[in-house]
Parts: sequence; structure tokens; C-alpha cells
Amino acid sequence: MPASATNPDPTDAHKHSALNVFAVFLRLGCMSFGGPVAHLGYFRREFVERRRWLSEATYAELLAIAHALPGPGSSQVGFAIGLLRAGWPGACAAWLGFTLPSAILMFGVALSHGVFVNPEGVRLSHALQLVAVAVVAQAVVSMQRTLAPDAMRLLVAAVSAAVVLLLPASVANVTVIVLAAVAGWVVFRKKPLAPLADAKIFFPRSNGLIAGALFCALLGLALVSVVSVAPRPFVLLAAFYRSGALVFGGGHVVLPLLERAFVVPGWIAQDSFLTGYGAAQAMPGPLFTFGAYLGAAMAPAGGEPAYVAAYALLGLAGIFLPGLLAMVAVLPFWTGLRADPSLQAGLLGVNASVVGILAAALVRPLCTSTVHSLADVLIAVAAFAALQFGRVQPWMVVATAVLLALIHGVPL
Repeated sequence: MPASATNPDPTDAHKHSALNVFAVFLRLGCMSFGGPVAHLGYFRREFVERRRWLSEATYAELLAIAHALPGPGSSQVGFAIGLLRAGWPGACAAWLGFTLPSAILMFGVALSHGVFVNPEGVRLSHALQLVAVAVVAQAVVSMQRTLAPDAMRLLVAAVSAAVVLLLPASVANVTVIVLAAVAGWVVFRKKPLAPLADAKIFFPRSNGLIAGALFCALLGLALVSVVSVAPRPFVLLAAFYRSGALVFGGGHVVLPLLERAFVVPGWIAQDSFLTGYGAAQAMPGPLFTFGAYLGAAMAPAGGEPAYVAAYALLGLAGIFLPGLLAMVAVLPFWTGLRADPSLQAGLLGVNASVVGILAAALVRPLCTSTVHSLADVLIAVAAFAALQFGRVQPWMVVATAVLLALIHGVPL
């Protein structure tokens, strides 16, 4: 596979190294607050607008694939960007860079979980969530101009948002993607369509078949694993894999699955579980790094730090692996099918639905769980204006919100 699937120019090879991919994603992993929807806003700004690593069309298709699959959507999109940019080393570098900061922090929380739940920490978390509202709003506005520019596609986006808000999160995204594809096929199949030359997703089918077979085999082992009264490593790994493989709808939806997997058998206390989940909301990067906290918290008492870290790595591997395998399994076949005119028509509907999905997530859970007062509205609007009209970098908005929270506090 060439070093770059989106730009094969050999003179730019240095730009497509795994080390470069790691550095970019590490920075994003340190500053991408607000959950998976906000992460997708950061990714779009970084890789579509600023660095132009991929086109809007390619990015929209990666979003559509991720929304239709189980697992952590933003991590799957980041993994795919790294894969297309620098092959397998780039994919691993993207996942590691984006995941490492939050994983280290969550491991620290497991060792001393009271640090991030004090009043100052809650205030700081709230400020960062308000920034996330602005980032997602800016992404929705920008993507609407490209992916839903006409009345028909804007209608698809609006209906998609309404369906996502009305249906349970576990089935909403998949339902919307399917319905939008059908709507696009019905409405646009007789319309002359421009070729999707900008969208470049090249990946060997053999790799996809291997990934798909491995996903299914591991899921089968995880489903038939015997539940033990003691959290042995294999049983824990199986529980993490089941949770990661069966969750649709993003990081927040995984909470009840993890609670049933680990709290109900008595492997971790309810208050410790919720403390870690609360701390995860204040972390940058993927919410699935909650797996690092759970793995470390369930390590046998009195273990050496390296032993506890091994359990944290077990949690990370188990919860992330199924979603990444699913993305790899689908990528090569998506590439082949997308050249079909009927599928292109469906993709117009799917891409418009992505705008609706993001808009719905902006409403819930972001706004409903974050915006509680007039001051919150003003802060979110000011941050949106800075991003959309002032072209201020997201990290500057994050830094300003942190300073305001620490110096003056943010009304809760």
C-alpha cells in the first residue's frame, strides 16, 4: 500500500510519515474536548480545512461509515484518516496519538480518582463542554454548506435530525443512515450526478476480509466466555470486547453496557464506576478511554504499578479493538461500491444525513446537558462567533475558556 492514499506524490512523502501523523493526532488528543461529536468537528477543521489531507467528500464518507458501525466513531474516523494517509503505521500512530493523553489521565484517575471531581474540576469541565457546543455548531454550519446545499438535501438533514432525536440512541444512527440512503436513491437516481473524484478511499480487500473474520471470531469468543466471580484477564477482555462490539451511537451509549458488564457482577463498585465516568467527561480525546480507568480499577489490590498498567492496557485493547476492526473490514468494499451511480445517489442522501446527525447531537446531548443559563448561551455563542467569523484556532478558544473557569468561574 502506498504511503499516502489521498496524495500519491512521492515528493510529499515526508508529510505522510507515521511520525507526522502521530504528532498531529497527539496534539488533537491533548485539546479535543467535548466527546465524539466535538472531535469530528476538530478533525474536519484540522484535516479538511487546514491541512487538506482529505476532501470534504472523503471525510463525509468516513463519517457515514463510522456512524453505521459499532464502536467509538471519532476514533474510527481518526484511525481511517491515519490509514489512508500513511498506511498501517499511520493508522496505529493516529489511534495512539489521539488516545494516549486521555488514557494516561484516566489511568491517573484510577490511582487517585478524587482529583477530577472537586468543584474546580466540575467548573472546568463545564467550560470545556461549552467550547464543545461551539465547535460542533461550527462544524454543522460548514458541512451544511457543502453536503446539504439545496432544499431537498436540507430536508433530508432536517428529517434525519428529527429521527435521531426521537429514536433510542442505540438504533437511531443506523436507522437514519439506511433511510437517508434509500431517500437519496429514490430522489437522485435519475439526476445526472458528478463523479465523486474527490473522495479517495483505497484499501486492499484482503485486509478487509481478514479484519471482518477476526471481528466475528473474537465476538463469538467474547459472547460464549464464561462469566467468572473473579475478574480474570480473559474474562475482563471478553467483557470489554463485547461492550465495544455491540454499542451503536457513540461513547455515551456504552455506559449501560459497561455497567452491566462490570458493576452487576461486583467487579467494581457503583460509586467508583460513576466517579471514573464523570472524570472521563472532562478529558480530551475519546470517551472510550474510560476502559483504561476500569481496567486499572479492577486490577488485583496491592499490585505493582506496572501490573495495574497492564490491566489498563487490557481495558483499552478490549474496548477499542472491535470498532477499529469493523472500520477496516468495511473500508475496501465501500471504495468499490461507491463508484456505482445508484450508490452515488444514495450517498448524496447519506452525506446530507450526516449533517442532521451532527445537528441532533448538538441539541442532545451537548446543549441539553451543557447549556443551563443565559451566561452559558452567551459563552457558547461567543465561542462559535470566534471560530466561525473570527477564524480563531480551537485551542485558543479552549485556553480562554479554561482561564475564565479558573479565574472567574462559569455558572453551573
